[in-house]
Amino acid sequence: MHIAVAGNIGCGKTTLTNMLAKHYGWEPRFESVDYNPYLSDFYADMARWSFNLQVYFLNKRFKDVVEIGQQDKYIIQDRTIYEDARIFAPNLHEQGFMSDRDFENYRDLFDLMMSLVKMPDLLIYVRASLPTLVAQIQKRGRGYEQSIRMDYLQGLNDKYENWIKDYKGNLLIVPGDEIKFGENPEHFRWVTDRIDAELFGLFPFEATEQTGKEI
Repeated sequence: MHIAVAGNIGCGKTTLTNMLAKHYGWEPRFESVDYNPYLSDFYADMARWSFNLQVYFLNKRFKDVVEIGQQDKYIIQDRTIYEDARIFAPNLHEQGFMSDRDFENYRDLFDLMMSLVKMPDLLIYVRASLPTLVAQIQKRGRGYEQSIRMDYLQGLNDKYENWIKDYKGNLLIVPGDEIKFGENPEHFRWVTDRIDAELFGLFPFEATEQTGKEI
């Protein structure tokens, strides 16, 4: 089974992926950040390196999702291939950091890849406002992230909301401004209770929402 955690930069998706992997004994797949050969260059010059970075991510995540589909185990993935193509690349294109030519090339490549893979069994979206994202980015202190522009982050948030609004698969939305799963055990239990209900048919709470809608 494939569980994926989605969300903007600084929302806490890697923390949640780690915690859920340990809680359930799932095998985690993490986004390549520390060893990404383009990331620092990208934040220094987005227009120059946007296409290179997005193709790098697309390549890595396509390999991951193909490998996940071949496994007979529970795997939880930190960020999905859909986010690259539906959120990050369009945002770069709209803000003038990726040319029309590069964006069309990228989108054609993504569409071809999507014909070969299936959606996650459960998508967990960590929704967070700009102040929460900025606070988390500053807290973790990655040097290359300190130059991220506010309009860039807001553009990503807008894209996430549009994507999630039309998402057709099984979906759990975690309100990251209120649910501090990394700090409060009861908040983490709030998340696991809803995962238990979605994946295993366990209902230890009053749930009125249906699969594919906000929980």
